[in-house]
Amino acid sequence: MVRVRLKGINTVQKRLADGAVRIYYYHRATGLRLTGDPGSAEFIASYGDAEKTMRDRHVGGSLNALIRGYTLSVEFQQKLASSTKTEYRRMLTAAETEFGDMPIAALDDPRVRKEFLDWREKVARKSGEREADNRLSAISAMLTWATDRGRIVANHLRGFKRLYHANRSEIIWLPEHIAAFMTVAPLEMQRALIIGLHTGQREGDLLRLPWSSYDGGWIKLRQGKSRRGGISGPLVEIPCTAALRRMLDKMERTSALILTTKTGQSFKKRYFARLWDESMKAAGLQRVQLPGMDEPVNLHFHDLRGTSVTLLSEAGCTPQQVAAITGHSLKTVHRILERYLARTRGLAEQAIFNFENSSRTKFANQLQTGTDANAKPEGKSTS
Repeated sequence: MVRVRLKGINTVQKRLADGAVRIYYYHRATGLRLTGDPGSAEFIASYGDAEKTMRDRHVGGSLNALIRGYTLSVEFQQKLASSTKTEYRRMLTAAETEFGDMPIAALDDPRVRKEFLDWREKVARKSGEREADNRLSAISAMLTWATDRGRIVANHLRGFKRLYHANRSEIIWLPEHIAAFMTVAPLEMQRALIIGLHTGQREGDLLRLPWSSYDGGWIKLRQGKSRRGGISGPLVEIPCTAALRRMLDKMERTSALILTTKTGQSFKKRYFARLWDESMKAAGLQRVQLPGMDEPVNLHFHDLRGTSVTLLSEAGCTPQQVAAITGHSLKTVHRILERYLARTRGLAEQAIFNFENSSRTKFANQLQTGTDANAKPEGKSTS
């Protein structure tokens, strides 16, 4: 029996929910997953398909070539955030499977818009509206790049109407939600919630946060969302609360990163999301009813950011002070507070406390109704 040694294969081990370990194989150059067991006919066939996809990328007149040109461009390599590049590659690989051999000339036909929208419809039914929209957004970004460089005449996907609409305004974590989560979540997720709530930072920035950013009293970081064109965003310096310092000082430093898996490895975005979703399900927080809202809503990790802004404001912080902690612009802080404070009673209670205890409002607090001259004394009869 002749053994064929296949090159350019990545092996990934993943632990399933039942504790079993499953091994997945991927074609390194294209990122396509290889099916079947190594050495089987199915495996070799899928490897051959992946190799064909890679070769097709070099064909000058196909969508494959356009995708390759875009992903190798300066605009893609240097102007997009690392997480954006990873997602775009994943979504463009999916587009290759469907449209890879489409001639570039076909992209100049306005009817190609219908082809892409019909594909999005299928993706939406299988993987959800958000994923479907994101795939089309990645293709549209590539087509805009191709238009600017004269590879095609126009981007016929420009301005497509999105299926998925997310409105996170007024959605925050209430104390009872946090208590429920902390009761059932594993230690790694509890730490993530605490540091998210006490810093008001994004999930991605916190998952990349190294111990070197913490000096025992302050956390210093550059927000990844602010990086554009290879230029780092402004430095955010956050004084740690006593509760946050207690947690960080008790943690064993098993990695260069603060937030890690049980085994001390860095979190992959999808793995963190899965553990977070499992914790939310265990806490009964998949759908929660917030005061003043007609329908139950989903709570996300990102909603901790708005919750942090709200708590800082309720504690008496000015918008300028809030912005110094979270890294938002003042305009954004004002917008967040306008949306989120409707869901809390803290500021209303604080306002009435100040009203009742201020010397300037003493006259108002002493007001009572006067005695009606015609009123009859209680307990006495006129007979």
